[in-house]
Amino acid sequence: MYGLGADARSAAAVERLVAVRGREEGKPILVLVQDLAMAEPFVTTIPPLALRLARRFWPGPLTIVLPARTGLPPALTAGTGTIGVRCPGHALAAALVAAFGAPVTAPSANPPSAPPPRRLADARGYFGDRVAAYVDGGDLPGGASTVAQIEHDRVRIVRPGPITEGAIRHALESE
Repeated sequence: MYGLGADARSAAAVERLVAVRGREEGKPILVLVQDLAMAEPFVTTIPPLALRLARRFWPGPLTIVLPARTGLPPALTAGTGTIGVRCPGHALAAALVAAFGAPVTAPSANPPSAPPPRRLADARGYFGDRVAAYVDGGDLPGGASTVAQIEHDRVRIVRPGPITEGAIRHALESE
């Protein structure tokens, strides 16, 4: 599905994204990274469990929730004290993050009550010229990533997705 990208380091860019897309109060915005090293300026720590999950499931549909540093654009954390990071599995999204060289926001490119777009025309239909540029990634599959939060020495599934809790447990047990 298509997403809306903005410089995750810029409060102004993130606030513009929120204004264009609309965002439910208290719902954080995940960021795309090239790897966990790119996430370091956004998080207070990268626990060993996060490293193991990233090695096994990145690039791919796993968002890892980690403790957030203070001073990030407020909409990224929505007051949770955490931030979700993901290394995208789609080659074009990964290339965009790599070329930009910094974390990029990644909420789905739809208003909160509308279905996520799977084609560029759908995203453009939602936002028109309120979005500065569109990148055509072709027809994309739908579905949100699995969201796993690292809490001390445990992993908690916050949102089920394509990577099952069983697959995560198996990956952690087999290392």
